[in-house]
Amino acid sequence: MTETGKRNPACGIDAAGLKTSGRVHYNFNAAALYEEAIRRDEARLTAHGALVAYTGQHTGRSPKDKFVVRNAATEAHVWWDNNKPMSEAHFDALLADFTAHAADKDLFVQDLVGGADENQKLPARVVTEYAWHSLFIRNLLIRPAAEELDRFVPSMTIIDLPSFRADPVRHGCRTETVIAVDLTRMIVLIGGTSYAGEMKKSVFTALNYLLPSRGVMPMHCSANEGPDGDAAVFFGLSGTGKTTLSADASRTLIGDDEHGWGPDGIFNFEGGCYAKTIRLSEEAEPEIFGTTRRFGTVLENVVLDDNRVPDFDDGSLTENTRCAYPLDFIANASKSGRAGHPKNIIMLTADAFGVMPPIARLTPAQAMYHFLSGYTAKVAGTEKGVNEPEATFSTCFGAPFMPRHPSEYGNLLRRLIAEHGVDCWLVNTGWTGGAYGTGKRMPIKATRALLAAALDGSLKNAEFRTDPNFGFAVPLSVPGVDAAMLDPRSTWADRQAYDRQAKRLVGMFIDNFGKFEAHVDAAVLSAAPRVQEAAE
Repeated sequence: MTETGKRNPACGIDAAGLKTSGRVHYNFNAAALYEEAIRRDEARLTAHGALVAYTGQHTGRSPKDKFVVRNAATEAHVWWDNNKPMSEAHFDALLADFTAHAADKDLFVQDLVGGADENQKLPARVVTEYAWHSLFIRNLLIRPAAEELDRFVPSMTIIDLPSFRADPVRHGCRTETVIAVDLTRMIVLIGGTSYAGEMKKSVFTALNYLLPSRGVMPMHCSANEGPDGDAAVFFGLSGTGKTTLSADASRTLIGDDEHGWGPDGIFNFEGGCYAKTIRLSEEAEPEIFGTTRRFGTVLENVVLDDNRVPDFDDGSLTENTRCAYPLDFIANASKSGRAGHPKNIIMLTADAFGVMPPIARLTPAQAMYHFLSGYTAKVAGTEKGVNEPEATFSTCFGAPFMPRHPSEYGNLLRRLIAEHGVDCWLVNTGWTGGAYGTGKRMPIKATRALLAAALDGSLKNAEFRTDPNFGFAVPLSVPGVDAAMLDPRSTWADRQAYDRQAKRLVGMFIDNFGKFEAHVDAAVLSAAPRVQEAAE
C-alpha cells in the first residue's frame, strides 16, 4: 500500500477492516482530485473550470436499496416500518466482500466532520473508489483544520465502491445496488451506484439516529439569518426550494439542507451545498449560478454543449441535475455554520394538485400536523424511476433519512417551537391555476415576496381568511403579489374541478395521518383538514 497526502498515522483506512495493495490518497485537495478524476477518465472540465461527472443509471437516490442493521442495540430505537432491516450476518458478509473487492484498488480518503456544533459533531472517514466522489464529499461535509487532521479519530466510516455488485441472496438486499447502514458500529457501505448524494445522506441518517437522545432536533432543512440575528428554518424535500429560497443575498446563509437545533440554537451539519441545477438561470438564482462557474464545484449529470458550457435546460439525462460546492462559494454564507434559535419556521411543499395557497400561517398544533404529514410532490429525477411529479407524504419532510419514529422528532420540534415562540408558515412552491400538467409552477418572485413579508414580521399584521379545507390562516393581500394567487380556487378556470381536487387531497391527508393518531394529542388531531361540500 502506497500512501499519499496527510493523515493521522495511527488511524488508517482499516477503521472498518479495509486494506488495499493499491495507492491510498489521504485528504487530497481540490486541485489534486481534479487531476486524478480527469486522469482516470471519471470526469471532464467545463469551460468555466468546474468538474462535471456522470452517474450512469443511478441519477438519484435508491431508497428501496437502503438497509439498516437490526440487532439488540437498534431493535427498540429504529422505526422498522420505514427502515428495511438487514441482519448482522448479512452485513458482515457484505463488509467482507467490500474488503475483498477493494483489496487491489486505489482509494481516496477524506477525514471530515458532520455538525458545526463542537458538542454534537460526528467525525467521519469517507473512503471512495472515485476521485470525484472524494471531491464531492470534501465539498459537502466540514473540513477540519490541517492541525486537527493529525489527531483525527473517526466515529463513523463510509466506504463507497460503485463498481461493487451486491448479491441479494448472500447479502440480504434487493438488487446489485446496496446502501447498508450499521448504526452500532457506525459503518456505511455503498455499492452499485455512482450517485454521490448517497454519501451525504448516510451522514444525515446517522445524525438523525444519534441526536434526539441528546435533546437535539435533527432537521432536513435549509437555514439563514437576517441582519438582526433573526434565524429562519426551511423544511422541505428535494426540489421544493430549500436551497433556492435560503440563498437570499439579504440574509446570511447557514446551510442548504441539514441542520440541528440544540440548546444553543441551530447549526449546520454540512460545509457545502448540493443544489439542483435544472433550468438554473443567472437571473433567478444568481448566487447558485455563480458557483457553477468556479473551480472546485462538482456538476453532476449536467449536459455540456460543444464548447463545454453547461446547458442547464437540458434534462435529457435526468431532471435531477446538481452542483456541489463549498459553502464559502456563497458570498453571504456563515463562517461558523451556526445561529441562534429560529424566529420563523417555513414548511415548503410542492403541491402537484394546485390546491394549497402560496403561503399560510400555522398554529403550533397545525405545524406539528404538517411536519408529521410532510406533504409534497416527488420532483422528477430526485429518485430513480420518478419521471414526473407525483404526490407523496414523507413524514418530517425526510422519511428516507429518519431512523427513529416520527413522533420522536415531532414532539421534540413542538417543544422547541413552544419554548422559543417560533412563528410557523406553510409555503407552496408547487402549482397554481390547476394541477400539474394544466397549471403552472408558482412564480419564484411571488414566493420570495411572500417569504420576505413573513421573515420581516410584516405578514403577521395582514388580514387573514381561514382556508375552508385545511383550517389554516391565509393572507388576503401581500404587497408585490397578485391577490388572486392567494386564493388558489380563484385561479382555476373550472372551480368545481378545484373542489374535487381539494376533496381528494384532504382525503389523502386524513388517510395518511391515521398511522400517527395514537402518537399525538387532541390539539394536533383537531388540526387535520376537513372534507367540504363543493362550493358554487
